[in-house]
Amino acid sequence: MNYALIMAGGAGTRLWPLSREHLPKPALRLYSDQSMFQIAVERLAPLFSPEQILVIAGEEHAGVLAEQVRNIPPENFIIEPQGRGTAPAIGLAAIHLAARDPNASMAVLTADHHIGHTQVFRSAIAAALDIAQNDYLVTLGITPSWPSVEYGYIEQAEPLGGLVGGLKAYRAERFVEKPNEAVAKQMLALGNYCWNSGMFIWKVSAILVEFRRQMPGLYDGLMRIGDEIKTGNYQQILNAVWPLIPKQTIDYGIMEHASRVVVVPVEMEWMDVGNWTSLKALLAQDLNGNSTRGDVILENSRGSLVLGGTRLVAGIGLDDLIVVDTPDALLICRKNQVGEVRKLVARLKEEGRADLV
Repeated sequence: MNYALIMAGGAGTRLWPLSREHLPKPALRLYSDQSMFQIAVERLAPLFSPEQILVIAGEEHAGVLAEQVRNIPPENFIIEPQGRGTAPAIGLAAIHLAARDPNASMAVLTADHHIGHTQVFRSAIAAALDIAQNDYLVTLGITPSWPSVEYGYIEQAEPLGGLVGGLKAYRAERFVEKPNEAVAKQMLALGNYCWNSGMFIWKVSAILVEFRRQMPGLYDGLMRIGDEIKTGNYQQILNAVWPLIPKQTIDYGIMEHASRVVVVPVEMEWMDVGNWTSLKALLAQDLNGNSTRGDVILENSRGSLVLGGTRLVAGIGLDDLIVVDTPDALLICRKNQVGEVRKLVARLKEEGRADLV
């Protein structure tokens, strides 16, 4: 059977002060009346029943998300004791699925991506699931529309064969970290590079083989945990083993050195909503390029994002600023400084102001 895994861990510190430890980014209603998590679940509906959707998150976050989508069975929420990166998280979900269905396939997705062309996305997932039955590790690439320096890239090698579900698949030659602008322009001009979407599709058995080959320490820990899934000792063993597992991403830990990796380039509206400037790109703009939500009045302002809270926010002469108002914290920063928000959150933690993060 096919399953979807929604990765919903992490606090999303780059979207502070809206995103907090107790209210993660996927639970936020940033550009819609629905949260990003609710949107992510909804676009899976035709392909996966609620029983086929798994969610991995921290305990506190899982409770918030379960309240937002109540038709996903409670046992489908997999709890991480601590965040250890995407590789351990995916491995933990894989052993749960292996215990449930040894022949399972899984689509690994995130809860914080904006996907505008839902039907194209669904068709791509369906095609990738078909390709994965031949023991390929499949990743969805996004056909780039500009030379972004915010995303990683995947180089496409020779095509795998004919069309699958109207889409072409290619052997993945290599993964490229976020490039500088000059390199990004070169890759775009070559035409055989796509953005790395962070969405993966594979048979559970195939990814476990790669964990055993490339990350044997993690694999051994997963096997210890997996042996206890159907026993009363599961939580005790998980809590004992999990802190000993090194942090690692699935890209570094598995994908960059796996031998049977296939990329399916997809042309669709897609964005990783990772910071305030990416969110601004999704919101409507006035004639001066301002984007606002809530009770906001702007005069002589250009190119700014202003999110109001429970009170009026009025601005005069705001140019290229980010303003986010919440009951206990107000963020004001220049658009070109949004990358520093994470450092600000780290400073709050260092100063013992945990109530604000």
